[in-house]
Amino acid sequence: MKKAWKRILGFAILMGVLLLAACGSDNEEGNANEGEEGAADDEPIEVVTTIAQIGQPISEIGGDLVNVESLMGPSVDPHLYDPTESDISKLQGADVVLYSGLNLEANMIEPLESIGEEKPALAIADTLPEDELLTDEEGATDPHVWFDYDLWQQALDAGVEELKEYAPEYADQLEENKQEYFAKLEELGAEAEKLKDIPDDQRYLVTAHDAFSYFGRLNDIEVVGLQGISTESEAGVSDVNDTIATIVEHNVPAIFVESSVNQDTINAVIEGAADQDVDVEIGGELYSDAMGEEGTEEGTYIGMYEHNINTIYDALSGGDE
Repeated sequence: MKKAWKRILGFAILMGVLLLAACGSDNEEGNANEGEEGAADDEPIEVVTTIAQIGQPISEIGGDLVNVESLMGPSVDPHLYDPTESDISKLQGADVVLYSGLNLEANMIEPLESIGEEKPALAIADTLPEDELLTDEEGATDPHVWFDYDLWQQALDAGVEELKEYAPEYADQLEENKQEYFAKLEELGAEAEKLKDIPDDQRYLVTAHDAFSYFGRLNDIEVVGLQGISTESEAGVSDVNDTIATIVEHNVPAIFVESSVNQDTINAVIEGAADQDVDVEIGGELYSDAMGEEGTEEGTYIGMYEHNINTIYDALSGGDE
């Protein structure tokens, strides 16, 4: 009799243990599912971009749905930038990586392509129609497409689509935010209308390197860059002399320095022009490969663009707006 009771008691204990184990397993699975749902519903997409011309608009479009970090800050030249160990760590920790492409980030091609094998990584300018891109005399594609706001809108659109594909639950809100932001970009066209008032013989934009060709094409302004489309190339004596000849021939009143480029070659042009009794002033500082400080108007894509429009207009037309 005692043996029978022992068997019954043992069986009861075993069933109790199995029941508790099953309940625990169900609770763990439920907690895991709740965690996954919370990540989908509440956690922002971690986005890493190379340049702020991508990062700031994507941050504005994404709002609370994204956390955006740009690797290159103000005054940083993307043509010469070498990635740090910290940059690689940030790329590895991102959900989505967005970069410009078209060889802008020349020293980052290998890590960017490598990270693209592990997670979504898109070169947004590479998505643009080839026949709308500019090339230099040697056939290299000009990567400074953000100075054509219509083209840059298309590139940013490709970036937003990448985010929507990664987090489809955010797609509707991202689309709505994108349309609101793109409506603001349309206003840049109205702001640029003032550039039409620059006299025909003064429509020459002289800068340290050839970053403004898309801007020039859009606004019918001749662009003269001492260096090529990449700052890796160096301006020679003939480049300086040719630029001085253009200034003298067309009586160009001002030339421009760039926030991310050494201004020694611009100073050489000013000195060379002075030797020919031609007085040339620096018309101001333009944002080319980098935007302004975060938290300022010039630290936004639209604010940076408006700054350039107004600086060029004031210097070449004598305007005081």
